[in-house]
Amino acid sequence: METKSSNVSRAEEIKSLANEAFKAHKYAQAIELYTQAIELHSQNAVYWANRAIAHTKLEEYGSAIQDATRAIEIDPKYSKGYYRRGAAYLAMGKFKEALKDFQQVKKICPNDPDAAKKLKECEKAVMKLKFEEAIAVAESERRSVADSIDFRSIGITPSSSSLPTQVAIVAVTVPIVAAAVMVLGTSTATKVLAIVVVILAVLGTSWLGCRNGSGFFTKSVTLNLEVEPQYSGAKIEGDVVTLDFVKKMIEDFKNQQCLHKRYAFQIVLQMREMLQALPSLVDINVNAGNHFTVCGDVHGQFYDLLNIFELNGLPSEENPYLFNGDFVDRGSFSVEVILTLFAFKCMCPSAIYLSRGNHESKSMNKIYGFEGEVRSKLSETFVELFAEVFCCLPLAHVINEKVFVVHGGLFSVDGVKLSDIRAIDRFCEPPEEGLMCELLWSDPQPFPGRGPSKRGVGLSFGADVTKKFLLDNNLELVVRSHEVKDEGYEIEHDGKLITVFSAPNYCDQMGNKGAFIRFEAPDLKPSIVTFSAVPHPDVKPMAYANNFLRMFS
Repeated sequence: METKSSNVSRAEEIKSLANEAFKAHKYAQAIELYTQAIELHSQNAVYWANRAIAHTKLEEYGSAIQDATRAIEIDPKYSKGYYRRGAAYLAMGKFKEALKDFQQVKKICPNDPDAAKKLKECEKAVMKLKFEEAIAVAESERRSVADSIDFRSIGITPSSSSLPTQVAIVAVTVPIVAAAVMVLGTSTATKVLAIVVVILAVLGTSWLGCRNGSGFFTKSVTLNLEVEPQYSGAKIEGDVVTLDFVKKMIEDFKNQQCLHKRYAFQIVLQMREMLQALPSLVDINVNAGNHFTVCGDVHGQFYDLLNIFELNGLPSEENPYLFNGDFVDRGSFSVEVILTLFAFKCMCPSAIYLSRGNHESKSMNKIYGFEGEVRSKLSETFVELFAEVFCCLPLAHVINEKVFVVHGGLFSVDGVKLSDIRAIDRFCEPPEEGLMCELLWSDPQPFPGRGPSKRGVGLSFGADVTKKFLLDNNLELVVRSHEVKDEGYEIEHDGKLITVFSAPNYCDQMGNKGAFIRFEAPDLKPSIVTFSAVPHPDVKPMAYANNFLRMFS
């Protein structure tokens, strides 16, 4: 009995230390300490719920859901267990599951205004999702936004580009639905009424527009993209993106000036043409005596991207880069980042290579800010256009038949060959399972074999999995990104796997360094350079993210 009491007291002391680590944004340390407290007193729901929120901060949503569920099992009336699980579900875009948890929080704490506010936001998100599902177009019937725009003809005179009617409908009716929920309330009856009213309004307006050719939802959306005489920003002369243009554009971005939409269209559309021609696995050849740089996640941290170029030089044929996915989201300068990377690729295709990350997807962009930022800085058309272009990004690269570079990690089965990766039909949104999913989402683990993903998507894989994959494909090293590391990188799996992450002080709160890797041919021995965050304008991370996610950030 005395030992049990001693364990409980010691567990409380450790929990206090864990709380301090959490407040200092040392989330990995907090998880270790909460784990120690749990080992001493496993029936305390608070420890599990606290560890859940620390996992959430590290984007380990699968682990967060498991811990929060355990807290609920221990104490079914513990509101924070439902709250933490609901927050993790929201972060994964699983709004319907989150809604159930927040309804339970409201049931346990009926007079809690914060619980009521979050429940209302979640209801709005679910309602928006249901409406989008209701008007969704079958993939076989979906029309390409990119195919409807000819950048060579825009900017000289106003041009008309055909956009899918449904795009315009979604753009306008989703906010109307949200407004209806706020005004009418959230009971089942009023929700149904709101949807019926909006659908009738949409159909009526669309019908009237088709009748007179000028309605809000007519199929032809005019892109008025003449370059105004007073525009003093960067300009592309003809079809060729030059270094002078890119430098001018970067200077404008540094001064928080926008690129004219006419040139943004040209860059993104040229990128699409270029990416469509590439295989899903791209082979890169670096000649003896030359070098090659691999960068990890940038996540919309434009000023840190410029710092990489200050430290290592601008991309060029003599100074090539591979950016290994997750260019956008979370950081609030994602438009500047993606247009800069795309412009360098248009300028010189061999100067820069781009690999798809899990955040180059509609589901992530909708939640973590890129969609809202694009809508704010460019237009709704660009939201659809970027989504199409992201589906064209290659999934992995191999440098000199030695180094395999991928955003996430390896696979749930042995025997995957490079030819299997080349054969992936990548021109789609990432699936929730299979090779493509695992390339974008998986993480290494410190013990052998395979395990469930701490993120809730993909899997965790051990050093034996890495070794076998390299052996099967006659490779020497795996380079991946996808995870924040305190030093900007981590070498694992007996030196056969390196994680590189290039967004220092991630989300302005993690305190981590950034890193990039330089490979010198022919031996391709990795040389790792670390760097710290640089100042940026006072625009907070997640400034364009969905309201409900900002509430939990």
